[in-house]
Amino acid sequence: MRYLPLQPADRQAMLDVIGAGSVDALFADVPDAARLDGPIAGLPLHASEQAVERQLGRLARMNQAAGDQPFFLGAGAYRHHIPASVDHLIQRGEFLTSYTPYQPEIAQGTLQALFEFQTQVARLFGCEVANASMYDGSTACWEAIGMARRITRRGTALLSAGLHPHYVSVCQTMARFTGDRLVTAVPALADGAPGDDGAALLAAIDGETSCVVVQYPNILGHVTDLRELAAAAHAKGALLIAVVTEPVALGLLTPPGEMGADIVVGEGQSIGVGLNFGGPYVGLFACAEKHVRQMPGRLAGETVDAAGQRGFVLTLSTREQHIRREKATSNICTNSGLCALAFSIHMSLLGETGLRRLAQLNHGLAVAAAERLARVPGVELVNGPFFNEFTLRLAKEARPVVRAMADRGVLGGVSLGRLYPGVEALERGLLVTVTETSDADDVTALADALEEALA
Repeated sequence: MRYLPLQPADRQAMLDVIGAGSVDALFADVPDAARLDGPIAGLPLHASEQAVERQLGRLARMNQAAGDQPFFLGAGAYRHHIPASVDHLIQRGEFLTSYTPYQPEIAQGTLQALFEFQTQVARLFGCEVANASMYDGSTACWEAIGMARRITRRGTALLSAGLHPHYVSVCQTMARFTGDRLVTAVPALADGAPGDDGAALLAAIDGETSCVVVQYPNILGHVTDLRELAAAAHAKGALLIAVVTEPVALGLLTPPGEMGADIVVGEGQSIGVGLNFGGPYVGLFACAEKHVRQMPGRLAGETVDAAGQRGFVLTLSTREQHIRREKATSNICTNSGLCALAFSIHMSLLGETGLRRLAQLNHGLAVAAAERLARVPGVELVNGPFFNEFTLRLAKEARPVVRAMADRGVLGGVSLGRLYPGVEALERGLLVTVTETSDADDVTALADALEEALA
């Protein structure tokens, strides 16, 4: 978007064209109570384009760019290598748009790409059907809770303590407008199973429960079998919703759908999209076929044309989705098409064999890093099974330790105190993520920085 500051003469010329004598006359229909009586306190006055560029440049220089320094951040946003071909292909003119066309059948290439994306997500999650993507993982999580309410006609959702706190926050915000009751908890740094509150969830399921929402692996990296929880939810007429924030993990782990999850949602950023300074992301959404008519978002389907040739259409998307909000299954009327395409291209380049090898590489590197860090004085590994993310309990509060490592050029993980401010029991927790972008030298640098920060 161009920056076009207006001069007084420019404003007067515009007012003359529309026949208003002044800016006040232009806004005469706005009630006085809704109008400002002066500049907004704390905001700077207008400035030239050059002055704005300089100020933004000063602010940008305050950021610490990741670059090639040791990087062990995760907690729902992961750094993976993305082939250059992914970016090259999504920038082709026929793809460079966020939206599915409103006359979709004339864009067969776009619809086929979405159809293939859906197939990949369904197979990855172990489900029968997937949609054409959502905004991101957190909104997909909320849409799944709303879908469970419509299916079960119940209004209480049990959210596992291991669910990402940002996802919980989004769900709490949306529940204010729907009346859903969300039962939440804070994870504990229990040795061997951090954040695993399966027993508490089993005991809490009752006849008012619409769904149980669990993250897999959970926010502290722990991996648990979902079969018992799925069976308990189904016995009480509730649904199991599984949330996957690191889809690469499913190259090794059993997909949630194969363990009885009714709805599986997640964040697809890890595959093809990249971190990109915080977005955009792409939400993944899959479910059992029997629930497909309650699934939010768009669905690309396969058909044949009048000549019997393979073709693609948007299906099960009624006009209520777009013009009658109170009757709609969901008010999400678009999809993250470009990011979904990036996901699909990267997944196609990997193939099943490549994804499994990538997952094995991630897990192997993470195990080696965990073993190395556990030897640092003042560090205790609390995880049992994990994929590429694990939790450490430090001898000191983690936040200043993370800051000290960053000052040494090592982005050494995410403090649980940052994710759960004010929760004293988690202040010494450090969440560390190791992907294929980290090598042995990076792990050594992390261990050295951690040891110095704890000394």
